[in-house]
Amino acid sequence: MRVIVLGGGVVGVTTAYQLQKDGHEVVIVERQPQVAAETSWGNAGMIAPGHSFVWSSPRAPMILLKSLVMKDQALRFRLSADPRLYSWSWLFLMECTAGKARRNTLLKHRLAVYSQSVLHEVVADERIEYDCNDRGILYFYRSQQALDKGVEHMKLLESDGQLIKVLDRDGIVALDPSLASAKEKIAGGIHCPTDETGDPAKFTRALAAKVVERGGEIRTGTTITGIETSGDGVARVLTDKGSVKGDAYVLALGSYSPLIAKTVGISLPIYPIKGYSLTIPIGNQPRPPTIAAIDEHNLVAVSRFGDRLRVTATAEFAGYDTSHKPADFAFMKGVAEELYPEGADYDRAEMWAGLRPMTPNNLPEFGQRRLSNLYLNTGHGHIGWTMSHGSARITADLIAGRKPAISMDGLLN
Repeated sequence: MRVIVLGGGVVGVTTAYQLQKDGHEVVIVERQPQVAAETSWGNAGMIAPGHSFVWSSPRAPMILLKSLVMKDQALRFRLSADPRLYSWSWLFLMECTAGKARRNTLLKHRLAVYSQSVLHEVVADERIEYDCNDRGILYFYRSQQALDKGVEHMKLLESDGQLIKVLDRDGIVALDPSLASAKEKIAGGIHCPTDETGDPAKFTRALAAKVVERGGEIRTGTTITGIETSGDGVARVLTDKGSVKGDAYVLALGSYSPLIAKTVGISLPIYPIKGYSLTIPIGNQPRPPTIAAIDEHNLVAVSRFGDRLRVTATAEFAGYDTSHKPADFAFMKGVAEELYPEGADYDRAEMWAGLRPMTPNNLPEFGQRRLSNLYLNTGHGHIGWTMSHGSARITADLIAGRKPAISMDGLLN
């Protein structure tokens, strides 16, 4: 078939790749001048089944409430005139029970582990370079009490097969000597040795080049304006540069998916949650991080992509606003400098803000809704890079009428 993939982020490009492997003709439609130029560009780059916990937990409502008056909360809720914010927030709050958080986390972990295995297959087949670091990810805590709670919390994923190693502060410094100067501020941590990191934009652009090399088409600089239907299916996609026709269509527009879906009467529970990141050259600094880490007290993540650091933090309910100012990055930059004082050239940090396509239960949307030839692969939230390859394979399987390799119970509405 000729399959039109709407969206050129990591989810869209990996989907096109898997469809092409199945023998389909693929066309990617992307509004930016190149692929992986939005959410897939500035994220933490963590391929982290060990961080599959959903945001919709029993703790989340109080954090959001505090954020109305306290400015240092990791989750920030801002009052808005957008009615979608409140309808989505209500659905989010309904998922914040202990039972639902456990269920959704295990579903998310199932998809994340599978997705990582598909990523490894793609890397083995295509030999893509993307600044991969496969030494795991370190999740560390500032107090013994927090560490004990973190270890107890991690037992849920450990029971599902996640490999974890609990380290004291000496073990953390042995794992990454660049944290030596911050040793006394760290009580201990959890090392997930099978987690990994890599530059998602670098990967996505290299994979897109493979798709084009094999006859695929990527229409960049092309904004999708709507979908035209005929009978029970999509007839064509409308863009600012004419229409695009195919036999099947995949909606992979991230935070913008619900806006396009709405034009054909499909309601998607996806809302944009803004995140912030710094990309910092290491320069001549002598002690950059050797392994990715998350400071669980401050919820600041640090990854190394070759000669750069990526520092990420914050989840802000701010609609489709991607504006930012230097003050937005002061806290995360300060945390990184405290942890790695000789880790990067912090004065040369590049600031970025982008949107995470969040669903209330933190699980992506798959399959068909109303229209027979329109398939969803969207709403991957804060670990889209982690879940992208498995989601792409699942979508290709659904289009082919094959049973996916993992159980879709709880993942397919």
